[in-house]
Amino acid sequence: MTDFHEVRFPIDVARGARGGPERQTQIVTLASGREVRNSRWAHSRRRYDAGLGVRSFDALAQVISFFEERRGRLYGFRWRDQLDWKSCAPSQAPAATDQAIGAGDGLAAEFQLWKSYGTGALAYRRVIAKPQAGSVLVAVDGVVQAPEAFSCDPVTGLVAFPPGHAPPAGAVITAGFAFDVPVRFDTDAIEVDLSAFEAGEIPRIPVVEILP
Repeated sequence: MTDFHEVRFPIDVARGARGGPERQTQIVTLASGREVRNSRWAHSRRRYDAGLGVRSFDALAQVISFFEERRGRLYGFRWRDQLDWKSCAPSQAPAATDQAIGAGDGLAAEFQLWKSYGTGALAYRRVIAKPQAGSVLVAVDGVVQAPEAFSCDPVTGLVAFPPGHAPPAGAVITAGFAFDVPVRFDTDAIEVDLSAFEAGEIPRIPVVEILP
């Protein structure tokens, strides 16, 4: 996307940030006291406060420089969510069998990276569009593929097999990866009171996930 910069927000600052996924649920209470609940969003959206990770003047200057380069809310960028940035648990290393991303039919050669949350029919599947370059591992029916046997676009998260090498019908394609969240600043102004900052006051720097 032309309004997105393929650069990552400073990881040292993001490590101290606060945030996570949000959803929008409409709830109507009936006369009987029962509720009717409806999810207005098909997918969750993540919000963060980058200001909580700013602990020094140098870090603050780094964030302001990054903010100016992105022109405030104008351009999106990559964000490392320290709690959720792998296809596996945070303490583990990604493996080629972590996430099922499709089934072969003998013709399809491209598969979108996904990450599942939960199990069974109620599991939530999240599109992963910003994998970290060089981190993607792929297996076909449990057989790990050599790096030259596939490619993965770090801008879209599409895994592609070369012509004539589409996975056979019925084959399960899985992948392991590290990834970033596509986000933008959710403000066009960063206000800092230097005397208050020296006294420990933290500036608010909101960041919100955007659709890839």
